Amino acid sequence: MGSSAVLGSSFSLSPRRRYRSTIRSCLEIKSEVYFTAGAHLIPHPKKVDRGGEDAFFVHGRGGGVLGVADGVSGWAQRNVDPSLFSRELISHALNIAGDEEADNDPQNLLRKAHAATQSRGSATAIIALLERDGTLKIANLGDCGLRVIRRGQVIFSTSPLEHYFDCPFQLSSEALTQTYKDAVVCSVQLTAGDTVVMGSDGLFDNVFDQEIVSLVSESKDADDAAKALADLASKHSVDTGFDSPYSIEARKRGYDVPAWKKVLGGKITGGKPDDITVIVGQVTSS
Repeated sequence: MGSSAVLGSSFSLSPRRRYRSTIRSCLEIKSEVYFTAGAHLIPHPKKVDRGGEDAFFVHGRGGGVLGVADGVSGWAQRNVDPSLFSRELISHALNIAGDEEADNDPQNLLRKAHAATQSRGSATAIIALLERDGTLKIANLGDCGLRVIRRGQVIFSTSPLEHYFDCPFQLSSEALTQTYKDAVVCSVQLTAGDTVVMGSDGLFDNVFDQEIVSLVSESKDADDAAKALADLASKHSVDTGFDSPYSIEARKRGYDVPAWKKVLGGKITGGKPDDITVIVGQVTSS
């Protein structure tokens, strides 16, 4: 499990490698829509040498299957590499995605992948499966996320599942934690021209929805959009003066500078340095 991301049926050798894939079943006459997908991963500035702790996959079954997992960094305090769990989880999910026993059910896919994972650790995870009739099925556990963009507007978004601020639900090697049953399962009907943006919290903590919409509209294809979003998130994450989605949410939850600094006009600002994974899937008709 030496890679930082699982791509199709192969592993990425570079944490900054871009990936583009047209996911289409040419032999299926009934195929109506499919993803043209691009992905980009940028590790946390302090984890570049290890490739970060995020992992992702893109699979060509049906209209396409997308998945992201974010390894929980707290395991490093127990001398456990947090990337091992997320990478193994995603590797199993990739293999199972092409199995008929997955039943076109992302929650079931999550269940099987978790059950097969033997590494110590934990991870947040999201899996989205596009059926050929345009139905996008989603299973989300934790604070990875997904947005659906249509005609320049976000028409659907997932919400994070967390115990408290900055402590998301997660799949784990330990028994007394969340399971696939705790995932939020939902579906949304897509049409040709829609764009799905999926990512780890490193994206959504550092980039506002309106910025996502703008970059997607300006990009020439899914690959270009994924790179542009990851690069912007990376830039914002280390900008201490940027009033990011993360810092705004922190203030809403009561995390802020001391009272005396508030009197002087001070407040918590800045992005959140993190691993950043972005998958962009553009919905195309056959």
